[in-house]
Amino acid sequence: MIPSKKLSALPSITHGFFGREGGVSKGIYSSLNCRADENDSKENVAENKKRVLAKLGVPETGLQMLAQIHSDKVGVLENAGIISPAPQADGLVTAEKNIALGILTADCAPVLFADSQAEIIGACHAGWRGAKTGIAEKTLEAMEKLGAKRKNIIAAIGPCIGPDSYEVSVEFYENFLSDLPENKIFFTSGKPGHFLFNLPGYIKFRLEKSGLGSVEWLGKDTLLEPNGFFSFRRNTLAGMKNYGCQISVIAMKENMKI
Repeated sequence: MIPSKKLSALPSITHGFFGREGGVSKGIYSSLNCRADENDSKENVAENKKRVLAKLGVPETGLQMLAQIHSDKVGVLENAGIISPAPQADGLVTAEKNIALGILTADCAPVLFADSQAEIIGACHAGWRGAKTGIAEKTLEAMEKLGAKRKNIIAAIGPCIGPDSYEVSVEFYENFLSDLPENKIFFTSGKPGHFLFNLPGYIKFRLEKSGLGSVEWLGKDTLLEPNGFFSFRRNTLAGMKNYGCQISVIAMKENMKI
């Protein structure tokens, strides 16, 4: 588990960006895969999630997941316990205690948020599509509706594909520049006909521009660390169709087993 220094300084918050180690899954899912897949048993995934929650002191029944769809949709968890089936969205916020918000990634960026003064947390899954359409900012807006204040919100961007690894096409590059010419700063030249895209830098810039109290990127590149993290692109480049996912989790500590 990799903690955020800034979130770790908040006594009311428990969180963790988990890698691929410490679980029971085998093969390409080895070992802490938390993504349901037909080639990894439900029992394995359930046990892996159980271990994650135990590490954080969260009740086994307290994990709220999303059916992630690369969107800008944000759900709100209020007074209803866990929502099942998981809502189709890529962001989630709550002021509820004993509830952990979980995000699955395998190169996209997990972003965890906390306003410890208002006791409101959030989490989002930010691939390039979601980041571009504002999933991170819309997660902030949903937190504000619950009573959070931007100047008090701390955000941490977890392990994701890094600026030296995310190879994209010229069309991808031009698409971002059509939004804002200044987006050029998030690209560097790659091999002929390609660029390298700084996904975490792009998300961090947009969050800082939104007026957050603090934004941190943990600096971990999922593509470059095969023993540490799952990576969709790494598996794709190797000709594999299936892949595992790591999980990132945040919760408020009140009444937990910590």
